[in-house]
Amino acid sequence: MKSLFSDNRIANMLQFFRKTPVITVSTLASKLDVSERTVRNDIKQLNHELNGYAVIEGGQGKYSLRIFDADRFREIFAQLIETDDFLNSSRNRMDYIFGKLMRSEEPLLTDELAYEMNVGRTTLVSDLKKLRTEIEPYHLSIIGKTSKGLILHGAESDIRKYVLDTSYHQIYRQYPLDSEISEAISDTFAQHSFEKSVQTSFEQFITLMLDRFLTGHYIGTLSARYYNLTARSEFEIVNRLIDRIAGILRVEFPVEEKLFALLPIIGMRTPADVHGIQEIELDESVRELMGKVLRQIRLEMDITIESGEFTEEFLYHMMFMINRLRFGVRLTNPMLDDLREKYPLAYQMAGIAARVVGREYGLKVTEDERGYLASYFGVFLTEADLKQSKKFRVAVVCGTGRVTARLVSVQLKKILDSSTEITLFADDKVSPEILNEFDIVLTTVNLTCTCDRPIIRIHEIFNERELLHKIEKAKYWDQIDVPVLDNNWFVMTGLLDESRFFVLNDVASYDEAVSRMAGTLTELGQVDEGFCERLRERERKGTMVFDHSVAIPHGVQYAGDKLLLSIGVFPTPIHYRDHDIRVIFLIGLPRQVESDDNLLIRVYDEIINITQDEEMLDKIAGADCFQTLLRTLYRQAGE
Repeated sequence: MKSLFSDNRIANMLQFFRKTPVITVSTLASKLDVSERTVRNDIKQLNHELNGYAVIEGGQGKYSLRIFDADRFREIFAQLIETDDFLNSSRNRMDYIFGKLMRSEEPLLTDELAYEMNVGRTTLVSDLKKLRTEIEPYHLSIIGKTSKGLILHGAESDIRKYVLDTSYHQIYRQYPLDSEISEAISDTFAQHSFEKSVQTSFEQFITLMLDRFLTGHYIGTLSARYYNLTARSEFEIVNRLIDRIAGILRVEFPVEEKLFALLPIIGMRTPADVHGIQEIELDESVRELMGKVLRQIRLEMDITIESGEFTEEFLYHMMFMINRLRFGVRLTNPMLDDLREKYPLAYQMAGIAARVVGREYGLKVTEDERGYLASYFGVFLTEADLKQSKKFRVAVVCGTGRVTARLVSVQLKKILDSSTEITLFADDKVSPEILNEFDIVLTTVNLTCTCDRPIIRIHEIFNERELLHKIEKAKYWDQIDVPVLDNNWFVMTGLLDESRFFVLNDVASYDEAVSRMAGTLTELGQVDEGFCERLRERERKGTMVFDHSVAIPHGVQYAGDKLLLSIGVFPTPIHYRDHDIRVIFLIGLPRQVESDDNLLIRVYDEIINITQDEEMLDKIAGADCFQTLLRTLYRQAGE
């Protein structure tokens, strides 16, 4: 197979032979701008590549192509010109150029490079411009002039980081490791229970390291933090493995190259089975870091996260993440967009965690890493919900016979959790005392008695998604004063009334707006007199601005035992701490919110959902009365 960085000249030469029955060596030398001796050497190489399925032969300086097996010849020719197809995209051309520059020992002339790539000079100059911009954050540059030659300038460690981050698979796509080296790596990883993904990443680092080191591109002296890694137990594993590889190649690798090879291990993804990596010592400082993260989430969002059985796994994840950030090991998160969309609250918690890491370690958490943090917080929230939730009991009342009741029950089992308890009743067998023992009552008939539980009227054959949404809303029955079990996705509407909506068109500042909202609620007896001051105190500890255009001031209120929500809108955005605030969601938390914060979590989810919908946010900010707000806060379940 043809290597990405071999000369394209022989492919071009074969093209000439296919188009011309007979061609002279001098003509080929002129067309290819090489010497006649080079042409004869290339013909020898071509004949070797053709492997007897075709041959280039002749005499007295004249040659022609003879094909003996057309199918095999086409396969060989396709392989020889593979690089030409590969270079059809700008991205691949940039990778090709970088590969040539990082391997070249002398300046590369633009015209020669353009010819080799079979592209125009204008195209090459455009690709070079984009490449220069892309490598700049890696402290790399391409210096020189196109007419006099170009060279790659920068530290070897930065060159390797750029390759691993952006172009490894293109540059080394046909660069297999020696079988003895592969065997040595496989043996070592099998002995230490590392997952396959870690071995794959390690093989990439080793491939890059061997290519660079064996061609005289040494990584050189590293910063002091790298040498501290030699004290870790994982280094001894890598040290023995690299020494084994050194024996195979009959070379000696300095400690710096061994430290480079260590990076994919200390920066690995946390394995599915944490017990399999117990030999990797956990840095106990991350336990303190986790505590700070959870306290900050509690401070900013009043949500208590308990990691529970996932504590150890999360600690290892934090340790590996910090190593990746500290030593520049990039991890791509293919789930990032899905995590942002499906777990918006967990993603915001991950943002808080990222700020804590930045504050404590001076490291910038990437979006990919934030996504992985969000996946853990998503698990924590789900597990906490399951622990807090008692068995959900549903009463099904039917009046047209046992078969109908069974039909309803079968449909319900398809949409409800398997732990849900479903009990069937005939309509003449129920009483308030019986129904009040259930969380929700579903009925196909008009009940002859009343009860204190949410009642949903259904047909024998019902819309499963619509009913599931109503049941989800019914779970907040005891926490919302006037729940409405309709198709509206927003639970928060059950927390609102006209007294809690404010059009803030005549306030001069954000502080004045919050004070007006809190003051009015205090006068109405909906919050206690100290609520406003508690909001100010919390604001002094950290801004409650969320996603640039929304603020969520919140604090404990002692006037009631239920969560309170108030909304204030600015027809004209008001500037506050480098943000233009358009909507305020003011939350008053009951004193015992930590005992069951499912409603608070749901409200946060809904607010985040609104911030991601620019059209809805515009309509809320422009609402001129409470009825307009309610019409705006209507989203059919599933939309």
